[in-house]
Order: sequence, then structure tokens, then C-alpha cells
Amino acid sequence: MRVITQQTLGGPEVLTIVDAPEPQPLPTEVLVRVKAIGLNPLEALLRAGAFPPLLGRPPFVLGWDISGVVEEGSLTYRFRPGDEVFGMPLFPRAASAYAEVVSAPALHLVRKPASLSHVEASALPVVGLTAWQGLVDLGGVTEGDRVLVHGGGGGVGHVAIQIAKALGAHVIATASGSKRTFVEGFGADEVIDYTAVDFTEAVRDIDVVLDTIGGDTAERSLDVLRPGGHLVTAVAEEDAELIARYEAAGMRFSGIAVDPDPVALRGLVELVEQDRLRVHVQETFPFERVADAHRLLDGGHLRGKLVLTV
Repeated sequence: MRVITQQTLGGPEVLTIVDAPEPQPLPTEVLVRVKAIGLNPLEALLRAGAFPPLLGRPPFVLGWDISGVVEEGSLTYRFRPGDEVFGMPLFPRAASAYAEVVSAPALHLVRKPASLSHVEASALPVVGLTAWQGLVDLGGVTEGDRVLVHGGGGGVGHVAIQIAKALGAHVIATASGSKRTFVEGFGADEVIDYTAVDFTEAVRDIDVVLDTIGGDTAERSLDVLRPGGHLVTAVAEEDAELIARYEAAGMRFSGIAVDPDPVALRGLVELVEQDRLRVHVQETFPFERVADAHRLLDGGHLRGKLVLTV
């Protein structure tokens, strides 16, 4: 099989395609013939060495989001050969998903809904699980809550808007003015153009803030929460000083460390099947053009996700 690997840290040009032996599934694992691979900003950071080394030093194979077809399994009753599945196996340990074949714990996969293509399914796990765990598991969003989603046009953001709406929340999203129509199309009740308006002057009495932006966004969000409000962040989860500020103000602070929770993954599937959740893929790239895809990933400001097809 072919895999995309790298021998050194650096720019997209370090990604190279090589031949490798197919993995052998362990008990409770399945072998998946990959059809599509979702790309995430974290992978660009790991490639460049600008993030704590989850995968250690090169060589390594990036990637977690996959959709494909089960070829074989060992001692698992969950799937049979021919089943179409998707998921985010093993995160944060290496799943080596930039590959034509992946061995993954069956528990970390679910059956792909017929309404989702492999491309769409591969784009959903990391962003969908991050949004679900942030809003449902940590945020406890319920009907009538006011939810502020930072970065509503991004991968996590556009999915989070839809999950919050499905929970019955009033959803406010920040996005650039050029993404207003895009973000409104996913159900945002209000859109704040962060390039023109300071969100701290535009909203108040927020129950839950979901932050995937970083910088000073989490700190400034303290000003828009109602008493006892809750910040959920995927980018400042270990900022002890910020946590102390929130606690001193009587607010709640939670950090997301996304994991391949099969219950949450099935929750996402239910929303898809109810036509209440869709994932936007900005562009697809063939396996051979992974470097081009990573150049676009490096540029940021994407609408939804990028996907490799195999």
C-alpha cells in the first residue's frame, strides 16, 4: 500500500508518498480500505513541528479522519467485510491515517450513513467530535441557551452551529464578513463580523462560549458571559492564569481534549440522518497532491474542511 510520510519537520514539501506493508489488525481491530481522509489544522502544525510532539520525531504518518470499507477484522462482532465506516481512530495516538489502508479499533468507528459520501464522512469526525464534546458533554447546552461560537465559518465552527441549533439554542457566531452568508446557511441566528465589530461590544448574557480561535479570544469572552456562564475552549485548555480569572469571576472554564467517543460519533450520525447536520468540504485533493492540500491548510481561513481522496 501507499502511505504519506515525512522524514523531517518542515513545510508541505516534506510530505512524501512511499510503499509500506499493510498493517495487521490486532484483536478488536478492523482493516479499513480508505476512500477519503479528512485534513485538520493540527496535522499541519505537527508536520511543521509547531505543536507539542504527539507523534514524536519523524519519520511518522499523519492523520486521523478516515472513511472507507472494512476489509477484514479479527475478534470483533461490530463490522463485517464490506461495511462502510468512518471515524477518528486512536487520537491522540498515531492512527497513521494518511494511507491507503488503516488498522483501527472497531470501537472507534461507526457505519457511514448512506446520505454521506466518503468525502463528507471523512471530514466529520475530528470537527464533529470536538463540537459535540464541547457543547453537549462539557457545555451542557439546552433549549433556550445563548451560545456564542467563535470561528463559525471554520471546520469546528460550522458544525458547532448546527449542533447548538439542534439542541435548541440561540446561536451567535463570529466570522469574517465574507463568510456571513455561508455561516447563516448553517443556521446561525446572528453573525458578528469580527473584522468590523468587537464581539465584546455586540453581545451579552451568553450561556456558553465555544472558542476554537485562540489568541486573546478566550480571555475577552469573559466579558460576554452571563453570571455563571461557561467558556469551552479547544485552544487554551491549559492556561492556568486564565482558568483562575474565570473561577475568580464565578464563571466556568472547560478545555476540550477530543477523543474518539463512539457514543458521540453515533450522536453525530443521528443528526445527519435527521437532516440536521451536514459538513462542508471546501476542496478535495487526490492522494498524490497532499502537499498542495497542506499549503492551503497552512493558509488558514478555510470554509469547512479539506479532504484527500484515495
